[in-house]
Parts: sequence; structure tokens; C-alpha cells
Amino acid sequence: MQASDLLSGLLERSGHCEVCANTEDVFAFEVVSTNRPVSLDTCIVLCATCQGHIDSPTEQSQYHWSCLYESIWSPVSAVQVLSWRILQPHESEGWAQDLLGQLYLDEDLQVWAENDGRIPVTLDSNGVELDSGDSVYLIKDLDVKGASFVAKRGTTVRNIRVGDDPAYVEGKVNGTSLMIKTEFIKKV
Repeated sequence: MQASDLLSGLLERSGHCEVCANTEDVFAFEVVSTNRPVSLDTCIVLCATCQGHIDSPTEQSQYHWSCLYESIWSPVSAVQVLSWRILQPHESEGWAQDLLGQLYLDEDLQVWAENDGRIPVTLDSNGVELDSGDSVYLIKDLDVKGASFVAKRGTTVRNIRVGDDPAYVEGKVNGTSLMIKTEFIKKV
């Protein structure tokens, strides 16, 4: 779908920002998901003011986000998901807790809200990012289930593979493929 078609379709649905109802400086905004294609269902009309508060929250953001008292009830799923995402950084504040208590997302929308398109980062025990192909070493003796050996502390594991679960990496120790918890390794 072309950007101009998308914006005109969104403006047909709502002639204003679907979060705060502002009519100036509006544009099509994709509420990112890793498993949903860009469409009218995954995009909303957003204004520059809301975008500014999303990108750089300030003390005034709390007052701007009072508009969420209405937008959390939007029939548009993407607006509900974006509202949830906006509230998350403020969840310790009373006003945001109140709104989050009122906001109901079914299971599918909750998964969309939590999965904002960012690929999870795999970190070693020191918080250093790991990528496939890196070498790591064990910081603890590990009993290998299904094998008759213990992977000793200090053992280097070369050419690891990072998967979907950031808590584990795959590598070979003594010729045996293992899933190793990242809390027990450090990058070389």
C-alpha cells in the first residue's frame, strides 16, 4: 500500500490525531509489529505533538497524555496498542496506573503491544551483547543433561548461534550441541 493511499484511508477513518484529536500536522503512523503487515489496521493518524512526546517525554507529557482517557476506548486496535505502549514508561505514576487499570487488551492485542518490532537482544552475564558467530567462555561448571560430561568453567565455546530466546545461545562443547543459559557465559 502506498503512503499516500494509506494516509487518505486513515484520514477517511479519522480526520484528526487518533490519540489527542489534534487536526494540525497529522501523518500516518505505523504501530509496529513483527508479524502484521503495514495496513489501515496497523496504522493510525498521529500528530507531531504526540510524536514529540513519544520520542522525548517531558514533565508536560503527563498533561498531554490526559487525552489517553478517551483514546484507550477507541474501537481501533492500533490506537489501543499505542496507548498501552505510551503508558508503559509511566506505569509507576498514579495517573498511568489508573489508565492501565481501565485498558483491556485481548490476548492477541497484548502480544502486539508487548512485541513492538524490536528484536530481543541477547546479553552475556556482564550485559555485553552477543551475536551469532561470537566466542564465549563458561563462567561455571555445567552438568550437561543427556551426556556423560561436565562442561568445565573456562571452556571456550566458538561460533555460537543466537536464537529467538535471548536467555539462551546454542554452541558446541566437546562436539555436543548445547543450549547454554546466557547467565553462565561471558563474551571472549
